[in-house]
Amino acid sequence: MDLGKHVTRYYWAIMLLHVVAILIFTKGFLLTRTELPYYSHCSDITQSTCLFTSSNSNANLNQTHHCWTKPAIGRLVIIVLDALRFDFVAPSTSFKVSKPWMNKLPVLQEQASQKPLSARIFKAIADPPTTSLQRLKGLTTGGLPTFIDVGNSFGAPAISEDNLIHQLVENGKRVVLMGDDTWTQLFPHHFHISYPYPSFNVKDLDTVDNGCIEHLFPSLYQEDWDVLIAHFLGVDHAGHIFGVDSIQMQEKLQQYNVVLEKVIETLENQSGPGGLHENTLLLVMGDHGQTVNGDHGGGSAEEVETSIFAMSFKKPLSSIWFENASSCQLDLENQSVLINSIQQLDFTATVSALLGIPFPFGSIGQVNHELYSLGAGTLNVEGYAESCDNQSHLAEWMQNYVNLLCINSWQVKRYVDVYSTSSAIGFSYEDLLRLENLYAQAAEKWSSTTRNLLLSRNESFNLVFPALKMQIDAYSTFLASVAELARSKWTEFNLKMMSIGFGIMLISIITHVLAIKKVKRQYEISFSSFMNNGISSVGLFVACSTVVIRAFSFLSNSYILEEGKVASFLLATSAIIRLRDSVVGEKKMLLEVVVFLLVVTVFRLTIDFGLSKQTPGSELLDTYPSWFLPVWYFITEILPILALILLAILLYKFIRIYSKGFWKFVTTGTCLTYMLIAIQWASESNILSLAWVHEALGKNTIPQVIYAVGFGQLLLLIFSRLFYKEKFFDSEENLVPKVMAMICACSSTIIFLSGKQGSLVSVAAIIAGYCIITMDNVKPNTKNKTGGNLTVDPLSITQWSLSAVCLFFCTGHWCAFDGLRYGAAFVGFDEFILVRQAILLTIDTFGFSLILPVFGIPFLVTFSQVEKRKHNVLSRLSLAYLLYGLITATTVMATIMCVTIHRRHLMVWGLFAPKFVFDVVGLLLTDVLICLASLYYFGQPNNTPKHK
Repeated sequence: MDLGKHVTRYYWAIMLLHVVAILIFTKGFLLTRTELPYYSHCSDITQSTCLFTSSNSNANLNQTHHCWTKPAIGRLVIIVLDALRFDFVAPSTSFKVSKPWMNKLPVLQEQASQKPLSARIFKAIADPPTTSLQRLKGLTTGGLPTFIDVGNSFGAPAISEDNLIHQLVENGKRVVLMGDDTWTQLFPHHFHISYPYPSFNVKDLDTVDNGCIEHLFPSLYQEDWDVLIAHFLGVDHAGHIFGVDSIQMQEKLQQYNVVLEKVIETLENQSGPGGLHENTLLLVMGDHGQTVNGDHGGGSAEEVETSIFAMSFKKPLSSIWFENASSCQLDLENQSVLINSIQQLDFTATVSALLGIPFPFGSIGQVNHELYSLGAGTLNVEGYAESCDNQSHLAEWMQNYVNLLCINSWQVKRYVDVYSTSSAIGFSYEDLLRLENLYAQAAEKWSSTTRNLLLSRNESFNLVFPALKMQIDAYSTFLASVAELARSKWTEFNLKMMSIGFGIMLISIITHVLAIKKVKRQYEISFSSFMNNGISSVGLFVACSTVVIRAFSFLSNSYILEEGKVASFLLATSAIIRLRDSVVGEKKMLLEVVVFLLVVTVFRLTIDFGLSKQTPGSELLDTYPSWFLPVWYFITEILPILALILLAILLYKFIRIYSKGFWKFVTTGTCLTYMLIAIQWASESNILSLAWVHEALGKNTIPQVIYAVGFGQLLLLIFSRLFYKEKFFDSEENLVPKVMAMICACSSTIIFLSGKQGSLVSVAAIIAGYCIITMDNVKPNTKNKTGGNLTVDPLSITQWSLSAVCLFFCTGHWCAFDGLRYGAAFVGFDEFILVRQAILLTIDTFGFSLILPVFGIPFLVTFSQVEKRKHNVLSRLSLAYLLYGLITATTVMATIMCVTIHRRHLMVWGLFAPKFVFDVVGLLLTDVLICLASLYYFGQPNNTPKHK
């Protein structure tokens, strides 16, 4: 059988096994919780034993209808500031070190300090993963969206389960939306009026915000709504592109401060008796936080900690004391600011209680007493007084809150019961029994004591207060237990499907090994050389050990967090082995080994530094002396352009030596695109003063030309492969120009999308690749040579794979959804088209770590100094691709084993699951690229040499 057809079948068969294994395992591991098709209704409350009223005597409310609870507010204004960190809102005195981005929203601190009975700052704790889609689902359903929903972040499906927006509409509330269009995707037919704006262009800091501002202030004077939602995105986008410590972020926060000042002033001016906002509650909140780099999606404190600022415009009815203390901080004017804490999980239940609508069927949160009391106008921050009036108010408030918790607990218990019977797996019997006992204790206390006290209303305060407090504690314990159980065991793992998927993955590994053995035997290829005693060379042992060590490191969450550093360490260790071979070998290549170790050191430092997802912030520049500023600008502005020129010169020299025919036109086109990239970067530089070029051509012209040239180059290579009948022998002779043409066709787009770091990373990658190829020629002194056998060194393939891993982290990526550089998807385009932006984001994410390394593997077998024997290169190339695929598949199988073992780990959704998703996507993309590379590099099936 001919080589190309023979080996390519192996590649496709292995890829098919990988696809099946991953699909089956994923179906068992990333199951979402069962979304129940049930909705809450006003009439449901009759099924509970809780007290409720059927009429509303509060004339200040706009609506006279309510069912589960008595409305405490008439109108609600929700301003969502996407990715609002807690330290954007809280006074800088709350933190050990003051940062430049703090105290940029002073209006919120002023209101909280000057009007403590009406305004309060809350630290809101979100549940990971902290992508915007999942947080919006959590905020509106009162549940815990599972990890699989992250995949829908670029195209949010409509929420099918019961939610806050549905309940508002069903109960006659008119909802107005402006801002992020994700809301209209989640709730396509719910809004009375909507002004959606596209949200995915992270380079656009102003369109969504300006749209919100345009419609927000006129709406505040209108009577045609009950709930207004304005979702701003500028802070989120500024974080993604520039980072938290940037001028753009500070400007955005200052803009928001002006907007919020005007909003509060407008509401206050209409909050008098009979005014439009006499009974309005304002909530300024974030959906999640963000890291200093501007990323979010994981479960770190910076990402899960956001803020809610609540301000009621009704006159406080009374002052109620709470036993749990709030943290007290000082603002810039030394005014006291009280800060409470709230779980985002409690948001839906609390807002539902305030508006007097049924809680969503799947809500498992608890009505937060502080936020509810602030909205109801019964919040006190001065402490409890012993006066009879305060005792009366406190008893009345506690009676109302106990009734709320009774309804709250009944609703949650109903959901747990229905979920356990409807879901395929549900909660365990032990967990359900524990929850049943907690609820039974609270219900028994309610039925036997508390309910009678509420009905009598004549008991003394000293008798009522302890009973009410014990009842509140009982219900709170039950609700907290449900939330804790949901957080720990929400996802339904199907161990049978996970086991089948793992088994198929193991079969694919075995198939891989058998294919390698068959190719070795059929084409008489061996692994490196053999020592005198017949034991495999040190290189083979080091290669296997390196792969196994890296694979087993995934069992530790700490090593996953430091995966890039682990890869660079293992790469350096392999270079030490090469150093030993260089010393004792026939050919001394000490210089190449030392240079390679220096490049690995640069990789390690670059991974630490995170080159470069954001502009240098004031904090970074302030750390260094004044002379460092021009050095920094040289590194970030001038050096990338110089590196591009160097790449163009190297490519020109290559063209003169190797390129011929139409491949010469492809590589020449890449030289031109390198020059275009240099012009684009120079026009964007503040140092070179070439902004006129940018203005004359437009910001998207050059990027689109680069994409078009790259796409045209790929089409030319594809057509040449389809219509140019290249024989097997010719395929070997033309391998070097073919490889270089493919690398050139891909490199321009990859470098450009990576930003100004791209050219620097390319130079480092070229040096590292050259050193690996050169070190492959280092052969130890041995008496027994391999004779005429062809050799492939597994250590070189392993080093190539580890270098690719290092490049992934060097370019500012990591295995989490906040490690995606979303801005790359909009380089050259302003509007959002899902397929196009997904392709650009994929190229940016895996360009340096997968696309270029896979297509560049032929260099390992082309330039190696083995015995020149006819038709040897493609035989060795086929084995090299099998080895590279086996290394990748082995690490993915270790990841699958890791997430199986740690499926109940605290960090499963914040760390292990994202790692799994990135690894399996990388494996499938590697398989596809290897299959395409084999079709491109191997010649036509005729005239193929035959082997025994």
